[in-house]
Amino acid sequence: MSSVSIIGLGNMAGALAGRNAVEIIGRDPAKAKELAAALGDATAGTAGTAPAGDIVILAVPYASAAAVVGEYGDALHGKIIIDITNPVTPDFKGLVTPEGSSGAQEIVKVAPAGAHVVKAFNTVFGHMLAQGNPLDVLIAGDDTEAKATVSAFIESLGLRPMDTGSLEMARWLEGTGLVMIGLGRFGAGSFDFTLGVNTSA
Repeated sequence: MSSVSIIGLGNMAGALAGRNAVEIIGRDPAKAKELAAALGDATAGTAGTAPAGDIVILAVPYASAAAVVGEYGDALHGKIIIDITNPVTPDFKGLVTPEGSSGAQEIVKVAPAGAHVVKAFNTVFGHMLAQGNPLDVLIAGDDTEAKATVSAFIESLGLRPMDTGSLEMARWLEGTGLVMIGLGRFGAGSFDFTLGVNTSA
């Protein structure tokens, strides 16, 4: 199984780390150590140095995601970068990405050539993930081997990966994330729901 590093110290980082032994990296070393200690199997990495994991999960707000990848630069060469962000506008009425692009595709532009970006987990709410339920995780990416590695990681968490195609599909996954936020605010009345795929006849 691939080793995993998580950059970020928020709720989603904690939810993902709580289901797997990982390296936690954050700009606040004390908070990183505190989260790692609370999770038990996790270790605290050092911000700015090469992540130990073969898989690097960007669990940071979209506004800082590209900058974080740019800061790490060649330290991410050969890594699989999982982008979990939803690049939504402050009023939750649209996406902040350029027309025809996605957050994941914008991250590719600043990632080293040897890295592979896979979109995943943006259609899963962190608190629902933390409950340990067997959820579906929609993914998109251009590299078949990278997607297979991410799928195996997802399965190791007790979740089901659902491949939606190339990284061009990421903008539609991000649109789906926006729809889920809208449902949580209006239609469902709470964020205590999940998006799944029923493959039964």
